[in-house]
Amino acid sequence: MRIVRGVWRVLVGVKDALVLLLLLMFFGLIFAALSLSPNPRVPGSGALVIDLTGSLVEQPSQSDPLALLSGGASVTREHRLRDVIRALDAAAGDTSVKAVVLDVSGFVGGGQATIAAAGAAVDRVRRTGKPVLAYALGYTDDSYQLASHASEIWLNPMGAVLVTGPGRSLLYYKGLLDRVGITPKVYRVGEFKSAVEPYTRTDMSPEARAANQLVGDALWSGWQQEVGRARPAAQLASYLTAPQAAMDAAGGDMAQAARRAGLVDRVGDRIAFGRRVAQIAGQGESKAPGDFSEIRFDSWSAAHPEKSSGDAIGILTVAGNIVDGKAGAGSAGGDTIAKLLLDTLAENKLKALVVRIDSPGGSASASERIRTAILEARRRGLPVVVSMGTVAASGGYWVATAGDTIFAEPSTITGSIGVFGILPTFQGALAKLGLSADGIRTTPLSGQPDIFRGTSPEFDALIQTSINGVYRRFTGLVAQSRHLPIGRVDQIGQGRVWDGATAQRIGLVDQFGGLEAAVAEAARRAKLDPAKVRPLFIEKQPSFAGKAFDRLLRGGGSDNEVGAVDAFSQVARRPQRQLAAALADARTLAEGPAVQVRCLECPMPAAPQAVDIGLAKLLLERLIAR
Repeated sequence: MRIVRGVWRVLVGVKDALVLLLLLMFFGLIFAALSLSPNPRVPGSGALVIDLTGSLVEQPSQSDPLALLSGGASVTREHRLRDVIRALDAAAGDTSVKAVVLDVSGFVGGGQATIAAAGAAVDRVRRTGKPVLAYALGYTDDSYQLASHASEIWLNPMGAVLVTGPGRSLLYYKGLLDRVGITPKVYRVGEFKSAVEPYTRTDMSPEARAANQLVGDALWSGWQQEVGRARPAAQLASYLTAPQAAMDAAGGDMAQAARRAGLVDRVGDRIAFGRRVAQIAGQGESKAPGDFSEIRFDSWSAAHPEKSSGDAIGILTVAGNIVDGKAGAGSAGGDTIAKLLLDTLAENKLKALVVRIDSPGGSASASERIRTAILEARRRGLPVVVSMGTVAASGGYWVATAGDTIFAEPSTITGSIGVFGILPTFQGALAKLGLSADGIRTTPLSGQPDIFRGTSPEFDALIQTSINGVYRRFTGLVAQSRHLPIGRVDQIGQGRVWDGATAQRIGLVDQFGGLEAAVAEAARRAKLDPAKVRPLFIEKQPSFAGKAFDRLLRGGGSDNEVGAVDAFSQVARRPQRQLAAALADARTLAEGPAVQVRCLECPMPAAPQAVDIGLAKLLLERLIAR
């Protein structure tokens, strides 16, 4: 009876916990539903405040409720690029907006091309004569790239401008795998396809180093040119090459050093900044120090929705890793995207199609699934224009071959035309444990892949032949699409990554321009007036409950992950994100398809998924504890 009573107590406890969880979710969803649709009414006039705490992305990812409710994961708020651009463009032409405020204190990045697109929208606001004021406790590469487009840059007296330039360390696993006895079987095509190098080497190969250095140098040059154009009077070169000298000249005051070099215009706290905004946009209702008349981004965005009149130009977004089957927003599920497009084509609403790609690739079969769906649009006579975001490489470029023409930014990362596969075997690990494996075969492929005894030569040859075949198909698609000889495609392929400016010179890209330029080109090809068309975004709309739950969990961000922090603290958080990215890459290779067209060496703009950050934190805590 004692055992029965114990089991009963456990069951009652589980029941009470479930009831409590359901009640919390119920009231939480009610709260989120009440605040889901912000009041579109905006103040008569004021400053439009765009708080970019979090990351700027092409398509926000779908929240994982279980991971977030467990409390073991951090959440990084994600802002959709097109929402920010639409809000800025609406502000440029509205007299009620007296100024725009960019709060980038908690901005963790978004990719160079993505930020450049937002910066161009800021420039359009400034061309109307309206001031744009940026504020941060500290600026790093991404936040300063965006803030440089503002007419006034403010820095907290405790802050600094800390720009480090492109560059990162990759984690190599070969030493660990050798120690535990795991043998990675690698199959690849492409001299520069370095995605598998962490499993076969302890350092970067000369080929990968040369290719990645060229891309890094190109990105750095592009960053300096953009910021230099935005702030021509800033002593950017001397500050970046000799930051310590600038600090010493300012008596060790980092904020004043940035001001003396012209990187920022004013040094002051938030109260002083608020008073400055109030001089332009008017005093706030509370009359508190630093308060000003504020137009909230959510309300402003709700009052200025997407254009709904005119001929429809479809915009299909391929963002995140390309995976087989179905996937939520932020990942490119081959079946999901193909079905969305085919269903839209069946409605005969579109006059043209723009494919917006911000992806490092992934599954070869999923990439082909998306490509063939896009070809259906061409078969129906629709012009197809490809628009590349920050990254459109490997499988992302595979998808791009379906377009009539390709737009990219000079800082876009593209190419990576190569194929690989990886399979771990554990014969060494078993031997270390005193275990062994044996068996019988009826054919050369019986029991293959044999992870206990290692793969057979026949199996290895078969997989490598398959990899070679996928590479031939990839290069064939590129040759056909870009009207290049197959030998030339192989020469610029081999898994090598290119920046957008170089890609345009070698024929992988046609023109420079953002999404707006691609939509205008699609309209012209459809013999329509670009000013009279409207974008129709082909994407799965979340359910009401899903939007409410996502707003509840993401709305305030995470105190542990983002917030108003100084530049040095932002840089100090990079190891955690780098470890999270490395863990995500390792899991991607372990759980992904056998044949992949993925660019793991490409920088990704979005922050790592919440579950990956949680795991990275756990590992770092264990390492520190030791």
